[in-house]
Amino acid sequence: MVNRMLNRLKVAIGTAAFSLLATSAMAQAPDQALIDKGAYVARLGDCAACHTALHGQAYAGGLQIKSPIGTIYSTNITPDPTYGIGQYSFEDFEQAVRHGVRKDGTTLYPAMPYPAFSRMTQDDLRALYAYLMHGVKPVANPDRPADISWPLSMRWPLSIWRTLFAPAPADFKPAPGQDPVVARGEYLVTGPGHCGACHTPRGFGMEEKALDASGGAVYLSGGAPIDNWVAPSLRDDPVTGIGRWSEDDVYYFLKSGRTDHAAVFGGMADVVAWSTQYFTDDDLRAMAKYLKSLPSVPASQGTYTYDASTTDMLNSGKTASSPGGDVYLRECAICHRNDGGGVARMFPPLAGNPVVVTDDPTSLVNVITNGGVLPPTNWAPSAVAMPAYGKTLSSQQIADVVNFIRTGWGNHAPASVTAADVAKMRDTGAPVSSSGWNTSSSGWLVLHPQPYGAGWTFAPQTHSGVDQAQ
Repeated sequence: MVNRMLNRLKVAIGTAAFSLLATSAMAQAPDQALIDKGAYVARLGDCAACHTALHGQAYAGGLQIKSPIGTIYSTNITPDPTYGIGQYSFEDFEQAVRHGVRKDGTTLYPAMPYPAFSRMTQDDLRALYAYLMHGVKPVANPDRPADISWPLSMRWPLSIWRTLFAPAPADFKPAPGQDPVVARGEYLVTGPGHCGACHTPRGFGMEEKALDASGGAVYLSGGAPIDNWVAPSLRDDPVTGIGRWSEDDVYYFLKSGRTDHAAVFGGMADVVAWSTQYFTDDDLRAMAKYLKSLPSVPASQGTYTYDASTTDMLNSGKTASSPGGDVYLRECAICHRNDGGGVARMFPPLAGNPVVVTDDPTSLVNVITNGGVLPPTNWAPSAVAMPAYGKTLSSQQIADVVNFIRTGWGNHAPASVTAADVAKMRDTGAPVSSSGWNTSSSGWLVLHPQPYGAGWTFAPQTHSGVDQAQ
């Protein structure tokens, strides 16, 4: 009897031990499909762009982020047990991503867009956790401490910011009766894609003034300067927004960074290169459909009507009375043409371009001064560069050509840029607009490390994988 009981006890203990081992093995090696899904969720959230330093290893952190109170650096989110998140449980991970609270209980800086991530679903979070833990190479790269002076270095005030401006985390749920495609697009735009982080104006506490369409016309109505790029409106304004874009235009822009009447540059070029070019067609279509479904907003500049008088003047060569026109004819017309129409899918048109006519001319001044790159993608592998004219044109010449472009071909933006504005950007990195904020001196947002350009080797990647060496 005793031996029988002992044998049964041994079997029970063995079964329990096997169960524990099996559970542990499952925890250590989740289903490959879950890891693959997590890799895709990481693309949706553009995680690598912020958590990879320039020329650094993927997800190992170290990207410089300038804020109003000093410089912080993105963290190592590889599964390294000492310097990364290798000791994070899923609950720890969920607290960081959706609540903005790290493992030691302190609040994360809002450079981490947890107000948007708060609506991510548990399924996506679990997949992302599986990928970061099992699909990413551990990197023993210590986090770099923030360069913030006391008392601003104290983190406890961030908990107040989080209480005031970060919504309570809850899985996104479609509105009753909402088109499922539109609902998917809303989830992507307002959640993992965190589009409002750049495209929505900021309030007095640098919080997004609206986190979704319930915030009214201010939502996605255009942001303030971020590293001297201004994110334009994504609403249906026919002049300063995407009112004249079709769903196909939005789809192709996110997929390839270029359409017949637009080309990506600046911070959005990094988003396309790192993130949106890898989205499935269904997700890109859903985002386009959602953006085009947003309620109409007032047309801030009326409608756009092309004016050929600028073209006629340039065709005649009689630009002596127009310093900006003279500069444009010599330096710009070869690509953007006398009619301001550009070259489809290469050089964007300047006539009626929302970036050109927006109230804030910072982007236009910046791209003329410092140049830009239309990044290669899997769908459009050619890289097209806009040369930098900062060393060949004077501040006055740049101001003149900016004002010429902003008032030519029927554009009705204010001709208000001065040589002093251009010189200020050159000397201090300050935006042209005094009403905005800029991460060279303030602001929470990030200039993504560019996966192309000087010092980088760009290799087109497939949808299914993440290039760990990039």
